[in-house]
Amino acid sequence: MAISHHLLLSTLVLMTLSFSSNVYGDYGTATFNKPPYVPSSCYGFEDQGVMIGAASDDIWDDGAACGRFYSVQCLSGTNQGDPEPCTGDSIVVKITDQCPPPGCQGTIDLSEEAFAAISNTDAGKINILYQQA
Repeated sequence: MAISHHLLLSTLVLMTLSFSSNVYGDYGTATFNKPPYVPSSCYGFEDQGVMIGAASDDIWDDGAACGRFYSVQCLSGTNQGDPEPCTGDSIVVKITDQCPPPGCQGTIDLSEEAFAAISNTDAGKINILYQQA
């Protein structure tokens, strides 16, 4: 009896581990801003393209975040009752700026183009999973 109980418990643990998610990262929110994206705190007037973001104090790290890349995935909208805004895609953005308080409304303030790649811009603010790439 003890052996079959142990076998059942082992099987349940293995099934749980196999169904658990391998998602790693931090949870936060994302907003977006519209062009122009220069000047920036990190690169002045040097254009860094459109797959960029501004870091909130949570990830700014006294400017050490400049040039870091973050993988960002939309998880859901922040407004209950709104249609699901996420596209299901994830993106990688380069931190080029600091999101100045108190105007920063999210963990990462994405460019409009980066935000649109993972969510409908009508959402305005989304819940995200992000990690340094």
